[in-house]
Amino acid sequence: MFDVSVITANTSLLWQGLLVTLVYTVTTITTGLVIGLPMGLAQLSRHAPVRWFGRIYVEFFRNIPLLVILLWAYYAAPIFLHLNITKAWAGTASLSCYIGAFYAEILRAGVAGVDPGQVDAATALGMSSGQRMRRVILPQAIRRMVPPLVGQSIIQMKNTTLLSAITVPDLLYQGSYISSFTYKPMEVYTAVAAIFLIILVPLTALARRLEGPHARAH
Repeated sequence: MFDVSVITANTSLLWQGLLVTLVYTVTTITTGLVIGLPMGLAQLSRHAPVRWFGRIYVEFFRNIPLLVILLWAYYAAPIFLHLNITKAWAGTASLSCYIGAFYAEILRAGVAGVDPGQVDAATALGMSSGQRMRRVILPQAIRRMVPPLVGQSIIQMKNTTLLSAITVPDLLYQGSYISSFTYKPMEVYTAVAAIFLIILVPLTALARRLEGPHARAH
């Protein structure tokens, strides 16, 4: 029989785990955008070395499982770099670099999808490449990019559950800890799933709503 008291008795631990999950989600999404923008633009560069650097970065992080990146960053990187890398730094860096690669591809596609005629018109007006990017290209590209960026950000929150593999006390880790001494995994993991649903279902609905106008525009 489902024992609700297991959840109510350990609410504080679940709240602590949720807070950690939200902090990592917001932090890595923000850092990922900072990484993704230059990496996305690098792929559109006229200079082959810059273009290849951006492409290699994207393919490297998109094609290695996130769990492998996390474990490598926490266990192997300190050996190679001779540094004491904390699990917080390993988790933040891994998640940020990983999502940064996906953001980079979204940003590249958004910028590449802008009508070339708009760019030619801006060039004819004497705008520099930087001015064209700021005033013409990015404002139009952002409208295209918002739905997939929101969708990828939702996936990022689910990705944070992998942090438990390096003992970061996120929501899943706290759920596993509670389950270890209550012997009630059904109740605990149901609660963890319910928390994710409560947060992510409205965000998923928002992403679909944003996709509506974008789809009609095409």
